[in-house]
Amino acid sequence: MKSLTTIMLLWVTSYIYSQNTLTGTITDFETKQGIAFVNIYIPNLEKGSISEEGGSYNLSNLPSGNYTILFSMIGYETLSIKVSLPMADALNIEMTSSAIEMEDVIISTPFHKLQSENVMKVEQRKVADLRASGSVTLSDGITNIAGVESISTGLSIGKPVIRGLSSNRVLVYTQGVRLENQQFGDEHGLGINDSGIESVEVIKGPASLLYGSDALGGVLYLNPERFAQANTTQSEINANYFSNTQGYTSGASLKKSGDHFKFIFRGSLAEHSDYDTKAFRVTNTRFKEQDFKTALGYQANQFKTEFRYNINHSKLGIPEGIGEQSTDKTPLIPFQDITNHVFSSKSNLFFNKSSLDINLGYLYNDRKEFAEEAMDGLLESELHLKLKTFNYDVKYNLPKLSGFETIIGAQGMNQTNTNYGPEELIPDATTNDIGFLAVTHAHFNDIGIQLGVRYDNRAINLDSGANRNFNSFNGAAGIKINVVKNLTARLNLATGYRAPNLAELTSDGVHEGTNRYEIGNFNLKNEQNFQTDLALEYKNDHVEFFANAFYNKVNNYIFLSPNGQFIDANPVFTYLQDDAKLYGGEFGFHLHPHPLDWLHLESSFETVTGKQSNQSYLPLIPANSLSNILRAEFNNEWIGKGYAFIKLKSTFNQNNISDFETNTAGYNLLSAGFGGTVKLFNKDLNMSLSGTNLTNKTYIHHLSRLKPDGIFNMGRNISLGFTYYL
Repeated sequence: MKSLTTIMLLWVTSYIYSQNTLTGTITDFETKQGIAFVNIYIPNLEKGSISEEGGSYNLSNLPSGNYTILFSMIGYETLSIKVSLPMADALNIEMTSSAIEMEDVIISTPFHKLQSENVMKVEQRKVADLRASGSVTLSDGITNIAGVESISTGLSIGKPVIRGLSSNRVLVYTQGVRLENQQFGDEHGLGINDSGIESVEVIKGPASLLYGSDALGGVLYLNPERFAQANTTQSEINANYFSNTQGYTSGASLKKSGDHFKFIFRGSLAEHSDYDTKAFRVTNTRFKEQDFKTALGYQANQFKTEFRYNINHSKLGIPEGIGEQSTDKTPLIPFQDITNHVFSSKSNLFFNKSSLDINLGYLYNDRKEFAEEAMDGLLESELHLKLKTFNYDVKYNLPKLSGFETIIGAQGMNQTNTNYGPEELIPDATTNDIGFLAVTHAHFNDIGIQLGVRYDNRAINLDSGANRNFNSFNGAAGIKINVVKNLTARLNLATGYRAPNLAELTSDGVHEGTNRYEIGNFNLKNEQNFQTDLALEYKNDHVEFFANAFYNKVNNYIFLSPNGQFIDANPVFTYLQDDAKLYGGEFGFHLHPHPLDWLHLESSFETVTGKQSNQSYLPLIPANSLSNILRAEFNNEWIGKGYAFIKLKSTFNQNNISDFETNTAGYNLLSAGFGGTVKLFNKDLNMSLSGTNLTNKTYIHHLSRLKPDGIFNMGRNISLGFTYYL
């Protein structure tokens, strides 16, 4: 036994202390000159560097194994190179100039590939770009992504909608763990601040194979900011002002990395008054938010780990009509007081030809809702819920075999919901999830394939003694084909499932913000769907076309419907089930003509239709829309990374409505902005100025929770922002 233990220790030690160095030179394909300031990045290791004058680069302390290395720089085509370490020779790279915007790695899907290599179609947008477009909050910003909308209650409360599916059908990931914050309620927002988030990725369609229940409609994946490069320090201060709400956001951060240890500290504040519609200010849409994020990382050859923590505290007004006209920023009654804690750890063990990934998360959501002031003048919460969730995600990346990269894993969570207030909307309960998955990917010349299977079980146990158990098998298959030069086709077939949530099973009370009395149905079944997704993409140096079409069949679709009764003057809604189907897609093009490579014309159209089996329309389906953007990019001795844009978004009439909805008129919104980076005291100062709804149009979005009261969405808003890098 001692001999066996000694052998195992020696085996492990040989891996832990094995290290490699990767060197080479990066040159221009045409001029053969070295290229400086190229980003070199290894996604699996989250480690990178920048090429020096002459194009030379050096990456040290790398573990043995198979890796993908990305070489990217503005003005050049991003390269993805597979290497096996150790390497005897230098890795010399030639890069080809291109007007196409450089690609970034996709984190939300397995194998960390560029979108051009990915079998699944994933939309990715930088949060900095969403801010530059004039978005006030993260839930507002994601509506700039094709196929994504938001069910909103004012500015502060928004829920993502992907191709017509929302609520618990869209899973949100932050810091690498699933977000759990009482998201079952229509009046509950994300509870996440965009500060410290680098990019947003959207998987459109069932992702139950990768993430389990609640990913039936898709995934919104929030990528946290990266650590600083090794042996560097970065710090910044930033601020934004919004004219419409006379509001602001401000923040500061510090990042430092050594050879092994690295850390991040970031804090932000936001305050907004009621938003203006030209006709009136919408009473109690004001809100305040404080957010703090920190991260600590450690890396040593064959082992890498990081710990992240985020605390977000917000006070959100719940609008109930037009009343007091004020620019005060303290919410009136009713309002929500929410504290959201997210603890996460991500660890990676690298072996010779394989690796083990372990993601753990603990989330603590403390939600209070105040509906009226007590007789003694003190505030007492009517609704007080505490949701505590521990989740885990363990994946083993098997050695590559005959060109196939394979991942097997287990995911799950333990969750407890506890009531502390006099009102009990949902009961005390415990939920346990466990799932097992296997997914494989292979690339053969012009064809890439991906296959996967998964089994899940969810057990819900009420403290009263009642319980429900749900389970499901799911699978997915996808293929990517380079049909001809510059033309790529993707076909994905996938099943997904969603177990009913606590609110759907057990609700018995009034939801503030929706002004309705909801009654659950404890006999609800699993939702189960099958989606076909076809994507075509043509891309050359100066023009891109895309067409994404989908058909989604959902069995036992759960929805709310009024039963004609009233309780305390509130209409009663009950949960029902019926088979449903959704279909539509996104279509568009991007033109950047030669020799005007700095000029970009982008146009996209998105459409979705949702119907029940009796051909009645589903509720809360976004209207068709068309976006046209004219954008210019420029660099000179005065300003770097400069840009300017004009955007016209046309939203059409929504007449395909459910029995208890009303038609919504179409409208056009004009936006514009510009910005760039200048030097101030030899440091970079990034500035932006943008305007949304420049014509001050009065309109109502079909997915606004304030629509039944005839309350308009936000009017003209001018945003001014800056970030100064110290």
